[in-house]
This record gives sequence, structure tokens and C-alpha cells, in this order.
Amino acid sequence: MKTKTIIKSIVLLCIFFFIYLPDTFSQNGSNPKLILQITVDQLRADMPRTVYDRLPEGGFKYLYQQGVVYENAHHRHANTETVVGHTTLATGADPSEHGMISNLWYDKELKRTVYNVEDYRYPLIGSGLGVDKNTEIDPTQAAASTDGRSPSAIVSTTFSDELAMFTNGKSKVFGVSVKDRGAIPMAGHAGKAFWFSKATGGFISSTYYYDNYPDWVNKWNGKEKFKAYANTSWELTYDISTYMHGEEDDVPYETNLPGYGVVFPHNFGDTDNGYFTTFLTLSPAGDELTLDFAKELIVAEQLGTDNITDYLSVSFSSTDYIGHAFGPASLESEDNLIKLDRTLAELISFVDEKVGLDNVLIVLAADHGGPDVPDRLKKFGIDAGYFDINTVDTSAISQVFKKKFNLTEKIVSGYFHPYVYLNRDIIEKNRLDIDEVSRTLAYELQNQEGIAFAIPSIDLLEGKLADTELNRSVLRNYNPKRSGEIYIVNEPYWYINDFDGLEVASTHGSPWKYDTSVPIIFAGNGLTHHTVFRNVETVDIALTLSNYIKIKIPSAAAGQPLVEVLNK
Repeated sequence: MKTKTIIKSIVLLCIFFFIYLPDTFSQNGSNPKLILQITVDQLRADMPRTVYDRLPEGGFKYLYQQGVVYENAHHRHANTETVVGHTTLATGADPSEHGMISNLWYDKELKRTVYNVEDYRYPLIGSGLGVDKNTEIDPTQAAASTDGRSPSAIVSTTFSDELAMFTNGKSKVFGVSVKDRGAIPMAGHAGKAFWFSKATGGFISSTYYYDNYPDWVNKWNGKEKFKAYANTSWELTYDISTYMHGEEDDVPYETNLPGYGVVFPHNFGDTDNGYFTTFLTLSPAGDELTLDFAKELIVAEQLGTDNITDYLSVSFSSTDYIGHAFGPASLESEDNLIKLDRTLAELISFVDEKVGLDNVLIVLAADHGGPDVPDRLKKFGIDAGYFDINTVDTSAISQVFKKKFNLTEKIVSGYFHPYVYLNRDIIEKNRLDIDEVSRTLAYELQNQEGIAFAIPSIDLLEGKLADTELNRSVLRNYNPKRSGEIYIVNEPYWYINDFDGLEVASTHGSPWKYDTSVPIIFAGNGLTHHTVFRNVETVDIALTLSNYIKIKIPSAAAGQPLVEVLNK
């Protein structure tokens, strides 16, 4: 009888664990019900402070007054572009390991340009969407050879992947952004991603994630909320006299898109205007639509409603588009920051209402910073300018190669920022040493105006360069399958402003501090306010999140845990 009682007790205990274990093991005690990761595209760390004294409560003031604030945070890789930064935030890894070295790279096997998240195997859901050709101010996406999208090119796991695996798929994981390259890396391989379509005015996804859209997505898209902006304008929030840049509303270097203009108000026009949805993304409206979709997602997918930690990434893109068109020190950027603050406040308030901030861990960062416009910098005596790769003196370089290698054929396959790719077929045909060729070309390129360093990849790999912070950042960007033979670093405040024929005011993508400097703030879930001034890096974020909820860290994570967050 005693034996039967013991067996019965064991059976009951097993049933208890079978029923209750999923919630228990996924939570590790007091883990948050929701992790909300906010990324603001091109938000240099100092920018929120430029409008801080004019902001109401909530938004940035909530984060800076209630959160753990890291005032000296940087990306540590050299190519500070959108997909590179987002994937670094997601994986805690350097581009050399996670593989997303650039928005575009040259595939040496396919012998063509590759857009970072393109994947022909997973077309967009729905018919007739195609690749967005309405790509003014963001032509990068048009380089894709297919409308298909997936995270397959990311070769390491993300924090969100590890969370999904730890809970055996029970955590709900989502990424939302205007940009596909802003949503997909954060959602990882295991989550679901949505991004804005300029072609439809709705949020879309690919067959990697769904066969068909959930009903709530069809319902939201069916409301066509983008049309509410028809025949309206982006108006200033306050009287123009109260703005730091109020007297600079009309300057010659701003990008003048027909019908949108360079002065307030910026008119969106009607929906028949072929650039209508582009104008929305080039204003705070892009962030407002992203917010509205994210709120619908939170409710429809019931994020944070049980004891299993869910994850939502929201990447706001308007700051980036506006920074490119008008510069980060412009009236447009200044007003956008004020409106972004209200968007953040609304998101935080909504999450508080639905989940409770004590149950939500918020982390805010940026994928990169951005430089001021050269003409503005020159007024302060700073040397700055636009760099055009087409102005490189190829005749002088050709003479060097003819004399040294007896070579007259074109040895460069292409320049895809920041890499020069060599034509290996020609080099092999002429029985030349590719390492010697790359070193020779790098030396000649470094003598060109606007180029600070032309760094041969082979010298990085063989440790033949000085162990400097800049060289380390370039090495962290090197992936042997995707990187070119030479990495070009422009002089500070010299950069390419030509986007496939469209001249823009400002462009990021360098290893200089104005491009690497970003905010890192953790808030909610019982954290107490700290301001930290030591140097930290964006690779620290994913590792900190993993340690926070005590799960396995992403496969290539390279950072250090942020103890101020963990020792709450």
C-alpha cells in the first residue's frame, strides 16, 4: 500500500510539472512579461538633449529620468549603416560574425550586388506588390533582385531567437519598422516581422513568416490609415521663433523633392501623388503609422498577457530619412525630435495601460548616429565636403598598375560602400598576387582627396596594421565571404551623398564618433535611475538582455553585461 501511495504521488508530481513547467521555466522568477526594444534610426546620442527642455513629461523624459542611462555608448564596428547596426543590436555580435557587413555587398559567387535581407525563396505575401520602386531618399532597397525577404543572411542567432528557443516557441516575438532591414534583424529567425510598403500604404511581410496574413493585419491594412494624411501637411509643433534652427528653414543644401519642398509646411499632397507614401516616411507620419500598427499588434497578439516573456521590437525610421534630406541640425530634424518624443510617450503609455511598466523591460538605442552637413560645418571652420568615388584619378592609378604589373585591364569589380571589390578573374588570368594588387591599389587610393585610409583586408587579417581603435573597428566589419579587398575610410565629415543619382544633405556610415555615438537606456521592470559615463558598446545590449532573464546568450555575442541593469 505504501508503495502504491509513493507511485501515485510521483505520478501526480509529474502531471504537475507537465502542466505548469512551461510558464515556470520561461520566467525564471520575476522576469518581465514583455521586452520592448525601441530603436530610433540615426538618433545620435546628443540629439534628444537638444530639445529636452521643451519636452513635456513622458517619452524621453521618462526614459532619462527613470531609466539606466549610458551617456557614452557607441557602436564598435566601422560601417555604421542601418542593417549593420540593427543586426548588431539584435545579436550582440560584430558584423564580422553576424555577417551583415553593409546595406549592400557584392556576392563573389553570384557576381552581383546583394541587398541585405533579400531572399527569392520567400516572396511578399499578396500579389502584385513587387519590389518598392518608389524609393526616393532610400534607393538601397531597389538594388534587390527580388521582392523576397527573410533573415537568412544573418549567420548568428539573435536575442529574440534565444528567447524563442528557451521557451520552446511559446514566447511571442515580433519586429515592426518602416524599413524591412529595421524589422527583420530584430525579429530574428524565429520571430515575425512587418514593415511599411510604399506601394500599398500598409504593413507587409513575406512567406518566410506567414502563408497568409493574420486577420488583424488584413483589418488594419484595410482601414488604409495612411490616407488620413492626404491633403494635409507636416506643420511645426510650436511657433517657429522658439526653435534653435528657426531662422534656417531655407538653406541651399537641403534635398528638394518636387512637391514636398524645403520649408514648412511640407505638403503631403493627395494619394494620387506618386510620392505620397514617400513623403509620409520623410516626416513624423512614418513613425506615427508604425506606432499605430505596433499598438494593434500588442492587442491582437496579446503580448505580455501571461507569464511567458514576449518580445517586441519597434524601429522608428523617420529620424533617419529626415536626417538624410535636411541634416540632423535642421529645423525639420528639430521638430521631428519633438514629435518623436510624443510618439515614444504614447507607446510607453499604451504599454503601461496594457501590460504595466513594472512588467515591461524597455531598452532604447539607435542603429547609428549621423554627421552634420558640410556647408554648415564650414561656417564653424571645420573642413568638410562630399566625396565622389567617380572623381578618383583612375588614370594615375592605371599608370602605376601598367608599370608595376604590366596590367591594362580593369581590376575593380565595383565599389559598394565601404568596400572596393577586385576582379579576381582578371587577377588570376594575369597570374598576379591578389594581396600585392590590393596593397598597391590601397596605397594609391589613400592619396586621393577625401580618403583618410584605404585599408587592405589582408593587412588586417595578417596583423600588419597598428592596433588602433579605428583598425579594430574595420576588422570587426570584415567577413571573408562578403567583404571586399579594400575598406575605404573617408576623412572626418567627408562622405558620399549620392544615392543613385539623388543628392542628399547628410549620410552616415563611417567609424568616426558622430556616426558611432548612440543612446543606450534601459527602463521599466523595477529598474532604478542611474546615469553611467563609462564607455559601453552596443554589443552589450543583447548579452545584458540574455543575462537579465537568465537564458543562453546569442551564438556570436561579443559584449559585456551591463551590471547597472542586472544589479537592479
